[in-house]
Amino acid sequence: MAAISVSSLTKDYGDLRANDSLSFEVESGEVFGYLGPNGAGKTTTIRTLLGLIRPTDGTAEVLGADVRDEAALVEAKRRIGYLPANPAFDEGVTGRELLDLHGAVKGADRLEPLLDRFAPPLTRPIRQLSTGEVQKLGLVQAFMHDPDLVIMDEPTSGLDPLMQRSFNEFIAAEQERGTTVFMSSHVLGEVRRVCDRVAVLRAGRLVTIEAVENLLRRSGKTVRLRAAEPIDPAALEFDGVHDAEVHAVDHDGEADEGGFVFGGEARIVSEATLTYTGDINRLLDVVAAYDLVDLEVEEAPLEDVFMRFYGGRHDA
Repeated sequence: MAAISVSSLTKDYGDLRANDSLSFEVESGEVFGYLGPNGAGKTTTIRTLLGLIRPTDGTAEVLGADVRDEAALVEAKRRIGYLPANPAFDEGVTGRELLDLHGAVKGADRLEPLLDRFAPPLTRPIRQLSTGEVQKLGLVQAFMHDPDLVIMDEPTSGLDPLMQRSFNEFIAAEQERGTTVFMSSHVLGEVRRVCDRVAVLRAGRLVTIEAVENLLRRSGKTVRLRAAEPIDPAALEFDGVHDAEVHAVDHDGEADEGGFVFGGEARIVSEATLTYTGDINRLLDVVAAYDLVDLEVEEAPLEDVFMRFYGGRHDA
């Protein structure tokens, strides 16, 4: 049985349609990413799954409970962990008091190992904590009762890079234990490290569901070349290259209106930027013909994914 099953789920706020006939399933034991720019409708879906708001049309089941059946959902939520975006904890209590309260309500079987991993501050009031410190407390409370399903909205918000890495390792270990994870994000690089599949949401509509590696191949890479010689724009005209631009620059990296200047020590005289969706080895074979000073290859920004594959930029 799927851990989450969504069927024609629609939510309207007056004239605004936040979710538009969504249908998808999350398998038990899967780490599922819910991806889209801010304002795409991710949080609305999550709040509906948890019964915090009612759908306008369609429905969803979470651990077998219909989200419109309050009694069934209350029982199912005993087995669910939840981390909202920007957790609004009581600012007057300490971290320890917060976790003691959550433990009294839902249990705390895994509290100590989680404290060891995430090391949230326990003695200071919530109001004195940074965003990242509050997020650590949120992660602990979401997993402390050993849930079967954890739903998280932007779970790494505010975490430093080392803690983000620890979080990624933790999610991999949770999946090995059989935990199902549903996590929203607007950061493609975040979900690629932990998710099996992703659903991409745009303006309330589901535009694709696929394995994360397939999405990365389709979205391509942003490439920036710097060379100590002119780069021929025609050399970059082959399959997989998109939006290529070539510029002349001087050795200080500024536009060189007077043309290229040679002689003396090696310096940057031309620069090219492009998005590439082909075989990276083909690109490397082409650029190897130039005297490169620098080469940067990184994932294309999420907005570029929407521009290239889904019909235009989303206005969040």
